[in-house]
Amino acid sequence: MTVTPEALAAAKKWRSQDPDPDTKAELAALLERAEAGDQAAGAELNDSFSGMLEFGTAGLRGKLGPGPNRMNRLMVAYAAAGVGSYLKQLALFGNVLIGYDARHKSADFARESAEIIGGLGFHSMLTSEPMPTPVIAFGIKHLDCNAGIVVTASHNPPADNGYKVYLGDGVQIVAPHDERIAAGLLRTSKKPLFMLHRSTDHHMIGEELVEAYLERVARLVGNAGPRNLSWVHTALHGVGAKVVRQVADRLGFAPPLEVAAQAEPDPDFPTVAFPNPEEPGALDLAMALAQERGADLIVANDPDADRCAVAIPDGLGDWRMLHGNELGILLGDYLARRGVTGVYATTIVSGTMLAKIAAAHGQRSALTLTGFKWIARVPELAYGYEEALGYCCDPEGVSDKDGISAAALVLAMAAEEKAAGRTLADRLDQLALEHGVHLSDQLSVRVEDLTVIATAMARLRAEPPAELCGEPIAVVDYAEGVDGLPLTDAIQLRGETVTATVRPSGTEPKLKCYFETRVAPEVTARDLAGSKSEAAGLMVRLKEDVQAALGL
Repeated sequence: MTVTPEALAAAKKWRSQDPDPDTKAELAALLERAEAGDQAAGAELNDSFSGMLEFGTAGLRGKLGPGPNRMNRLMVAYAAAGVGSYLKQLALFGNVLIGYDARHKSADFARESAEIIGGLGFHSMLTSEPMPTPVIAFGIKHLDCNAGIVVTASHNPPADNGYKVYLGDGVQIVAPHDERIAAGLLRTSKKPLFMLHRSTDHHMIGEELVEAYLERVARLVGNAGPRNLSWVHTALHGVGAKVVRQVADRLGFAPPLEVAAQAEPDPDFPTVAFPNPEEPGALDLAMALAQERGADLIVANDPDADRCAVAIPDGLGDWRMLHGNELGILLGDYLARRGVTGVYATTIVSGTMLAKIAAAHGQRSALTLTGFKWIARVPELAYGYEEALGYCCDPEGVSDKDGISAAALVLAMAAEEKAAGRTLADRLDQLALEHGVHLSDQLSVRVEDLTVIATAMARLRAEPPAELCGEPIAVVDYAEGVDGLPLTDAIQLRGETVTATVRPSGTEPKLKCYFETRVAPEVTARDLAGSKSEAAGLMVRLKEDVQAALGL
């Protein structure tokens, strides 16, 4: 594709003020190739300079590179200025905590943010090293900050980076805050970079923040109880391993058997196709180590350690990863049995058993849209989870998903079950006997052309199926407003024993389908194995029926 005159002019203007020698050199090479007729370089320039990254799910996320449609120091400077100008509008001065993960350019983006925020008159507090996102989310409230920024792309591919924003409540921002910060970003982007005031007088914070976080997790879990457990941990090349080791030591657990090739931060994530515990193959090395060493349990974190995955022996000589809903109900049940009171919340795409567990313990439940920016806002939240491996087990301490405190509770829970001669699989079976079998699965369709997603959603709205798996279903369109929730592009097909929810991903070019099949507790109580088989058969039919309805 030939580079457009508009993109060419914008690229040359951008190059003149780019403060990063790496992206400046990258842009110079692209310009040279494009002007020589290189079609690929022209296409890259057109994409990089057509429009601007949207300030979406709690901030920015995108591919690294030069241009307003990429993550780079210029865009980060403008984003920081947008955050600072909005805080000034709210008359919120004082501390702003800025942290980062170990991805390419994360440290540079964090330092850029600290200088711009400081130049606007705030007290910038910058972490002294890469840290897990939940430690920084904890620090926002612990350090009495009016806002927090985390430079991370979580489990996105290596070429991406991102920028998450929190206000002083420690919760990821939602509308209208994101819209107003985006407006400030846009206004600032019209100014040359040299016009932005800077200050290098920021406070560095490190071990004291981690120590306070460790104390918080220790109080959550408690020091009593069995600790005999052999477990494998993988950080998937992220920043979680160090803090996970410290948490285990503080609580009295044996050190984890670490997947050495994945224990230390590496922004290229060389051993996995995608650094996401949900992706097939991501836990292969952990499972091999667990099998070799005869471990009881596998715990995995994603690269910024805000998600937690768990794998257990499958009883057939191999290992299986728990679905996010399985771990979600195990943690919810464990906290409820420990007497944690309040509201137990999950999302419209997650499983339905948590509400039944909460009711059995005399607690309330709630449903939210996907994302912890919504879960963490539930009044009187006691516990919240979403099926994408996100768990908020200590809302007062960390008002976001926290893969480290979740891992700590999993260790305590598994050790208690082991001491009683049981396993986490046994506990899941007990919950099935009490509330019925609930089987979850999902389908993610990654696309190059986003119109594929729009077409599938339009087809489902225009011609929804009248039944799934032979039973009538109700169609719930969350774009029309349901139960007072904000409008969102999601459709749910509800039957007596099946549920399917379809929505575009908020962070990746994917169409996501979430499935649940159920067998009643009175049937399960008579034949647990048969009920599991029945749920599995329903799942096969459900997925086929939904794919047909979507035209996929």
